[in-house]
Amino acid sequence: MKSEKKNLAARPPVVVVMGHIDHGKSKILDYIRNTNVVEGEAGGITQHIGAYEAKIKAKKITFLDTPGHEAFSQMRQRGAKIADIAVLVVASDEGVKPQTIEAYETIKESKIPFVIALNKIDKPNADPERVKGQLAEKQILVEGYGGKIPTVKVSAKTGEGINDLLDMILLLAEMENLQANPEELATGFVVESHLDSKRGITATLLIQNGKIAKGNFVASGKSIAPVRIEGATFSSPVAIVGFDEMPEAGAEFKTFNTREEAEAARIKIEPLKIDRVQLLAGAIPIILKTDVTGSLEALEKEIMKKETENVKINILRKDTGNINEDDVKLASSAKNSIILGFNVKIDPEIKELAERLKVTTFLSPIIYEISEWLENETKEKSVKKEEIIGTAKILKTFSRIKNKQLVGGQVISGKIGEKEKFKIKRNGMEIGEGKIISLQKNKTPVKEAKEGDEFGIMIESKIELAKDDEIVVV
Repeated sequence: MKSEKKNLAARPPVVVVMGHIDHGKSKILDYIRNTNVVEGEAGGITQHIGAYEAKIKAKKITFLDTPGHEAFSQMRQRGAKIADIAVLVVASDEGVKPQTIEAYETIKESKIPFVIALNKIDKPNADPERVKGQLAEKQILVEGYGGKIPTVKVSAKTGEGINDLLDMILLLAEMENLQANPEELATGFVVESHLDSKRGITATLLIQNGKIAKGNFVASGKSIAPVRIEGATFSSPVAIVGFDEMPEAGAEFKTFNTREEAEAARIKIEPLKIDRVQLLAGAIPIILKTDVTGSLEALEKEIMKKETENVKINILRKDTGNINEDDVKLASSAKNSIILGFNVKIDPEIKELAERLKVTTFLSPIIYEISEWLENETKEKSVKKEEIIGTAKILKTFSRIKNKQLVGGQVISGKIGEKEKFKIKRNGMEIGEGKIISLQKNKTPVKEAKEGDEFGIMIESKIELAKDDEIVVV
């Protein structure tokens, strides 16, 4: 439903702060809010989207702080989609970096106005004019260099230029004429969501229009939560607890007066169910656990870069919350499995279970440490590309005594031979391995059988072969 124009009121701007890692995005926000969030970030870098409200000259501005590393590009795209105005931070001493360009492209694609903050002007080697020239070389044309993009020189350390930056943001907001209806029920976007061990599923929402109050119900996708906060209105970030499902970061939300209305609007999406472990030949099975959903997509993107011709990554599960017993048991169903945890915990008894079931776990509050650890781990577990000598199909099964079984089949490709080891595939999935003890053709013992030959073999395997199984000799 579109807002009635007569009920519209001025809406505070939502500002996304973007730029390369360690160029000072969070430090600028720290200065504005006169707090020190950066000190609390593992590794001194932001790894989540943060939503902060600030009051400037009796006017409100909501800031979104986004991570600068390439692994978090999806987060930045989400931030730009939600925001009205962007601040592109570039360090005056280091200049334009790859993620500077990526952030610019994201802003450009979102078609929102922006200002470039040339930070760290307090540094001895700072050269803002040189940085403007670098931007021009990348076709990012600022004022005075053939374009209209405004720039502001700032120092997050001393505070120089911060007020000028805020004035520029308010000017851009005034030119955008941002408006919303304070009487409608709130709508907006999910910024982040996570599982709180005490309060349940919690999400940070950013209201873009309308108001939200105690007694309302929020629906986002297939997730519903009651509203327990006293009240908030447009452009405000709010934390809502008690969702019955994990809402997806970046998804839209709507507010309703009753649970029945919210239930009627719920999008019925079947959750991904893992009924069995997918055993992919030559793959490293991995379970991903993170604190919030936004981190989950960033971690997945980062670790998938570790795939090579010889190393394939098979993600068995990806979820938020601490590592639990079910995660370990699922991982133990596959060989060489790994559980990776970002900003989560594992209880001592769960850790002991993992060690007992030979499941490797690695946890870190810094995503790049996980990436580096996995790179070293995959080198050790690198699976050499196996040369297939021959494949055969099982046509008939006979007697079985303990681990030995007599079967008949036909060579489909290549050849199979006596004393050779093989892998067993059922419905295209590898389920085990075995060894050929003896081989016959036309009831005559032979050393090998070639493509097209029918045969009888005595095999040794813990897996009982069945009709239509495939054996692969490597």
